[in-house]
Amino acid sequence: MSITEKIWTEYHRKLFSFIKKRVSDTTMAEDILQEIFVKVHTRIDSLKEDIKLESWLYQIARNTVYDYYRTHKPSEALPEGLTQPDIEQNESAKQELESCLEPMINQLSDKYREAVYLSEIKGMNQKDVANQQGISLSGVKSRVQRGRRLLKGLMHECCEIELDKKNQLVDFSKKSGKENCC
Repeated sequence: MSITEKIWTEYHRKLFSFIKKRVSDTTMAEDILQEIFVKVHTRIDSLKEDIKLESWLYQIARNTVYDYYRTHKPSEALPEGLTQPDIEQNESAKQELESCLEPMINQLSDKYREAVYLSEIKGMNQKDVANQQGISLSGVKSRVQRGRRLLKGLMHECCEIELDKKNQLVDFSKKSGKENCC
């Protein structure tokens, strides 16, 4: 009896039970079990210590179940009223908001204004900003983070900003009475 047959005899019921708890379709669970044993058979030489056999088998089983769910994601039909976002409108909103950014940066105190301007507008990396300003890298990181936070506060005082799930700008509008804030 080969090593793979011994493993099958000892573990196939346990592994099938493990898979069935995660995959409700019995036929699919059997297919996954077969796939696991194909992997075991082809990779048995990679097992370093026999005492780790069980954990090795269950790791293969977990990964195979994960792979099953990754490749068999259910798909749903999109609602009919769903429309593609207007990319030109998003770009125009982004450009308009960017034009407000510099005047808002100028409202920050000197140490934050300089750090944010150099890193965000000029595109310098923070290490170069630290060298130019003669402060530590962690000092620049703190200034940039605090400056961004202050800038965000200024933007929210002035504008209604709409972001998508990925935190990308969708649209914005100036709040009433705040037309000249930037």
